[in-house]
Amino acid sequence: MWQRPHTPLLTFLLLAAVATLSTAVTTLRTFRGCAVREFSFVAQKPGCRSLRIHTEACWGRCHTWEKPVPDPPYVQRHHRVCTYSRALHLTARLPGCRPHVSPLYPYPLALQCDCATCSSRDTECHTF
Repeated sequence: MWQRPHTPLLTFLLLAAVATLSTAVTTLRTFRGCAVREFSFVAQKPGCRSLRIHTEACWGRCHTWEKPVPDPPYVQRHHRVCTYSRALHLTARLPGCRPHVSPLYPYPLALQCDCATCSSRDTECHTF
């Protein structure tokens, strides 16, 4: 025999799911800082087929500013970027590589991320 669903319980569960979803979207939209987040990319290398890799990467917005000063270089800068502070260095094996082409493809897996000065040692830093 068919029973009537528990309407108050279903309503509560639906409202809780909507509230959680809207909080997550708002948090991402207004988030300032640096965090570890899931990331997927296609690893490519000449002489090999591509491979989709799923990893953890750094993501976020960091406080940055510039102010004019009277002496050269006429600007004081404080630029920080969201970057890896702790990472594992992993290696994937790309499929279908030609002879004499290494199939190894190194990539990082973020363990911890922080806002820090950009270092060209491990990050591609561009100024505009």
